Amino acid sequence: MDQALENINNEIAELVSNASISQQSIAHFNQQETDALVTAIAWSVVRQDHAEELAQLAVDEGGFGNYADKVTKIRNRIIGTLTECLNVKTVGIIEEDSDRGLLKIAKPVGVVAALIPTTGPDATPPLKTILAIKGRNAIIIAAHPRTQKTTELAVQYMRNACEQFGVSSNLIQIIQSPSLKKTSELMRQADLIIATGGEGMVKAAYSSGTPAYGVGVGNSVHVIDETADLNDAAIAIATAKKFDYATSCLADNAVVIESGSYRTMIEMLINKGGHLCDSAEKQRLQEVMWPNPNSKIPSLDVIAKSAQHIAGLAGIDVAPECSFLMVEEQGTGADHPFSGEKLSVVLAVYQYQGAIDNAIDIVNKIIDYQGHGHTCGIHSQNDQHVMALANNTKTGRVMVNQNLNEGAGSPRNGLPYTLSLSCGSWGGNITTENINARHFINITWVSRPLVHRRFDIEALFEKHWQRFGQ
Repeated sequence: MDQALENINNEIAELVSNASISQQSIAHFNQQETDALVTAIAWSVVRQDHAEELAQLAVDEGGFGNYADKVTKIRNRIIGTLTECLNVKTVGIIEEDSDRGLLKIAKPVGVVAALIPTTGPDATPPLKTILAIKGRNAIIIAAHPRTQKTTELAVQYMRNACEQFGVSSNLIQIIQSPSLKKTSELMRQADLIIATGGEGMVKAAYSSGTPAYGVGVGNSVHVIDETADLNDAAIAIATAKKFDYATSCLADNAVVIESGSYRTMIEMLINKGGHLCDSAEKQRLQEVMWPNPNSKIPSLDVIAKSAQHIAGLAGIDVAPECSFLMVEEQGTGADHPFSGEKLSVVLAVYQYQGAIDNAIDIVNKIIDYQGHGHTCGIHSQNDQHVMALANNTKTGRVMVNQNLNEGAGSPRNGLPYTLSLSCGSWGGNITTENINARHFINITWVSRPLVHRRFDIEALFEKHWQRFGQ
């Protein structure tokens, strides 16, 4: 082993050792003590002055999103997550089923490695920390080098809260001078990984040999059928698309509109701040967004930037109130890059004719290119359409008459609050769930004997015997 690699191994080993010692110091906490610590950590970030400072640094350092929306995101995500997870049992006996003779006891997983994307250095670290500490774990955070200072600030707030509470601040640590090699070593030495970031990093997490929760590629698609409340749909789509300049993987990337409603819906989206590009503008925009035609990832020049900025790069004249750009699209796949995840305030619009199955066919073609397992939505008053979309798409979340950003949890739905949206085997992940506090505990099952059960062989196989014989 060369000296540089040995130094990295030693550096990470020290972090993990400190984390393990600190984690053991709270392993005896009861649920009330654990919840009080989690609350202290949450408040250290959600308090107005800290949220504002964190949001401003995230914009200044990373260059993604906008200040006002980041303040809102930090506060809403943390408040929602705390509210929800305080109702979850993560200590001691969490479930008892006397009829089946079963008892479940929650225990910590140990040291959690948290990988943070460059587009989420502000709200993502505290959310992962709240969920990890809720399970009485320690956490080590690996920031993206581009936004290290922002993540360090969030970590410092939370470490201060630990000290104020009277526990070791080493419950929450961050890698200094981050690198891929350090992150890889952290993943190897930790007990559990929660990876939010690019496809390569998520695959690396699953390949590390350490249990991991990952996320899939976003490319959310929204269907608008003939029964939709078009004004409500336009508000939902515009709100999700422009919030924090579409840093969320949930923000609409494509909208599939029933042909009879298409022109009206487009006009409503224009009234909500959209600009519909003509064919020449679309071509210039494509060249700006994908200067390398072989890349699926848009240029950093457009990721999470304002519509005015992107339009200026593409030589598109837009109104001062323009907040997102729209391009009409028919195809999908690599030859039609607007059908993929755009990580920007750019929306692809499609139209379908006839039955809802035709809309579902377009949705599936879009997510076959990018977005398997993630999220789709529908604005409809027809529950058969809703269930057709849910049953016939490979998506982990189907949002009905909502803003797609609400897929990460909302006061208007029962989904767990998170910023880590898993996509199941479709997206290369182990689960389709919103990663939440329940994913950060081990469970011991205690099984007591029941009265001996007798299995009725004849009842089990009677129909089979009647059809095929014994």
